Amino acid sequence: MIIVTDRTDQSPALRTSRLRINLRQLEVFVATARAGSTRSAADRVARSQSAASAALSELERTLGSPLFDRVGRRLVINENGRALLPLAASLLDQAAELEHRFTGAHEAPLRVAASLTIGEYLLPDVLARWQAAHPASPVQLMIANTRDVIAAVAAFDVDVGFIEGTQTHPHLVVRPWLRDELIIVAAPNHALAGRRATARQLRESSWALREAGSGTREAADSWLLQQVGPLQVAFELGSAEAIKRVVAAGAALGCLSREAAARDLAQGTLVELSTRLPRATRRLAIVLHRDKHLGRGTEAFVRHCEQIAPTPRSA
Repeated sequence: MIIVTDRTDQSPALRTSRLRINLRQLEVFVATARAGSTRSAADRVARSQSAASAALSELERTLGSPLFDRVGRRLVINENGRALLPLAASLLDQAAELEHRFTGAHEAPLRVAASLTIGEYLLPDVLARWQAAHPASPVQLMIANTRDVIAAVAAFDVDVGFIEGTQTHPHLVVRPWLRDELIIVAAPNHALAGRRATARQLRESSWALREAGSGTREAADSWLLQQVGPLQVAFELGSAEAIKRVVAAGAALGCLSREAAARDLAQGTLVELSTRLPRATRRLAIVLHRDKHLGRGTEAFVRHCEQIAPTPRSA
C-alpha cells in the first residue's frame, strides 16, 4: 500500500516550521564572544563589520534576548550569551567536521594551549610525532601560564589545554597526564653549590621564581613555603628561560621543572642544589571543556598525547 501525503493538508504549524538560526549567525556570535567586538569578530570570520553586526542583531532578534551587554565600544557576553556559547561552539565544530568528511576540505586547525613548561619542553616532541602521522591536520599552539590556559579552554578559544597547576574551573574536565618534578637550581659558583643546603640557608637566600598564576609558581610555593618558610623573592619572572639566566648569573636560586632545567644541568651552566627537603612532584593534566563537542581530530590528538606522553626525566 502506498500512502500519499498532500503537503497542503499539513497544519499551519508544520507548514511554517523552519530553522531561523543559521551557522553564519552563530559563527559571528562565537567570534564576537571571543574578540569582544563585532569589528574584531568580522576579521575572524572574513566578513565586513556591518555584515557581522547585522548577523548578530538578527540572531538576538530571533532568540528574543540580547546576548551581550554594550559597555562603551565593547560587547561583554551576558548570561544569555554564556548559555548559548557552548551550544553554538559545538554546532560549529560539528559543521566543520561534517564539511571535511564529505567535501574533503582542509581540516580546521587543532587549537592547543599549554602552560610554559609543557609547551616549551614537553609538547614539541609530541606535536612533531602527531604532525608526522597526520600531515593534513595543522596545529596552532598557544603558550601561556596555567591561569590563562584554563581561561582559554573555558572560553572555547582552544580545543584542548595542558596545565601544570591544581587550578580548576566548573566548566572543565581535568584528565591526569603525567608527573613532573621540581628542583632547586643554582649557578655552579653559588655559595651553596656542592653543599647540602639547610632550610635556614634556603630561607636566607635570594630567589627567582615564576609569576603569580603560573603552575610552577603554585607548586613551588606549596613545596617551599611548607618546608622552608617565607622566601626572599628578589625576581618574579614570566618564563623559565629568564629564571635560568638570572640564576646562572649568580643572582638567585631558582625553582624549576626538571624538564626545563635538564639541558642547562647537562651543559653545566646550572647545578641542582642538594637539600634535605622531600622530593616535590606534581601532576600535569589535560583539560577539556565539559560542554564542548570533541571532533574526531581532537579526540585522536588527546589519545595520541595520552599514549605517547614523554617520560619526565628523573634525578
